[in-house]
Amino acid sequence: MASKKSKERELMELAIEVMNKSINEPRPDGKVPPKVGAVLLLPDGRVETAYRGELREGDHAEFTLIERKLTNLDLSGSILFTTLEPCVERNFPKVPCCRRTTHARVKKVYVGIEDPDPTVDGKGIRHLENHGVEVRMFDRDLQQIIIQENKGFIDQAIQRRDQVEEIEDLSVPLEKAIENYDFSEFSREALEKFIQQGKLNFTLDDPKFKSFLADIGVMVWVPDLNLYRPSGFGYLLFGKNPRSKNPGATLKAFADYGAGKIEPADFDQPLVMIPDLVESWLRKVLPLSKDATSFQRVDVPDFPIEVLREAVINAIVHRDYELEGASCSLEIEGDVIRIVSPGAPLPAISIDDLNRFTAPSLRRNPIITYVFSLMNYAEEKGFGMRAIRNVLPKVGLPLPHFSLKTLFLTLSFARSMEAYSLIRENPAIEELNAEELQGYQWIISNSEISKKEYADFFEYSDKKAQRHLSKMKDLGLLNDNGEKANSPNFKYVVP
Repeated sequence: MASKKSKERELMELAIEVMNKSINEPRPDGKVPPKVGAVLLLPDGRVETAYRGELREGDHAEFTLIERKLTNLDLSGSILFTTLEPCVERNFPKVPCCRRTTHARVKKVYVGIEDPDPTVDGKGIRHLENHGVEVRMFDRDLQQIIIQENKGFIDQAIQRRDQVEEIEDLSVPLEKAIENYDFSEFSREALEKFIQQGKLNFTLDDPKFKSFLADIGVMVWVPDLNLYRPSGFGYLLFGKNPRSKNPGATLKAFADYGAGKIEPADFDQPLVMIPDLVESWLRKVLPLSKDATSFQRVDVPDFPIEVLREAVINAIVHRDYELEGASCSLEIEGDVIRIVSPGAPLPAISIDDLNRFTAPSLRRNPIITYVFSLMNYAEEKGFGMRAIRNVLPKVGLPLPHFSLKTLFLTLSFARSMEAYSLIRENPAIEELNAEELQGYQWIISNSEISKKEYADFFEYSDKKAQRHLSKMKDLGLLNDNGEKANSPNFKYVVP
């Protein structure tokens, strides 16, 4: 019997298949419309589909599905799969797709990718969640397909950030202008770093630079005063003293060497300055070992700096800045390194998604994400955590573990394979020997595997692979996908 996950995946793939049938209307203004596919799973098990322009030129997929094809049906309790975040704003008398969805009492929506157009840009998802709809995202590999198929639309949407007025009831306080502040409240050093590292064709005092900062949400134009003011997010990124407006805008760090010796550090500079400062601090506090992989033996930190840098950047970019007074922290203590970030994952992302490194792309703070992506600190599409998954196994270290306690998300790293049990609150982990633990780590990073895949990867005999997998299953560390044991589709999955 196919698993529930397989059914969801099947409908995601169907939505993409339908998306590619989109009939996009010619636009005299040169605007590229998106390709969009929508699939509705009704409570009785029926599946209905629609794509953009299917019945009439320019009609949105969700409108076609809900209002044109299924207008006389009660859709309460249905599940919608749509390849693009539903729109928030339409010209009267048209109704935005997110409102059509909530009016239809759809209970859950799987969204392919966020719509970067400034009229939407996370607001459609926020509207659905505010109206009690559970939101999940498509699998990450499917998101990449949608992004590639909509490259022209996405590129243009990012450039339109200054063309649409923000929707007041869905904007967050940090998107708004800070009263009595102006451009002079920004750190010139931070802005120069942004211009240089982002390879921007501006000078610091170029009037067009302020307009660009407004386009990306860093500043806000105030027509009555005929001037630009920093937004809350802009001041976090570039402000001279971010903590004056947000006391939690800091990264607190310490390295505990034991015997009462502790090396503390507070990073309360503009956000764009922090990644490089943290990297320098890590190179100072982490012990060195000899790397003999080249002709010259060189000293390198005993834990990959690039992994910790990636994790710190993710904490800065994706933390919840609305939690007043809460700070990020970087803690090096014994055999464990922890990075703590205020705020639970967004509702569309589960802890299991994070621990399997299959979390979909979803930005909590689009303005910060965009600035960091321009500076090559972060990938705007959200795939940066792959670096962590790929680097650690190559150097014989275990994958990290996410946990959530009292609205703080903690990412814990073990500094050796033997220390893995310290970051997992599961005594069954301690029952695995070194070989089995390495195998379990590999399974986690792949979500589900067959016995043959396991045996082939580690070059184990069929008997040895079966022994490892059976032990992990007996310990409750693995389940199966519900297929018969002798089926070619039988696989082991991480519960």
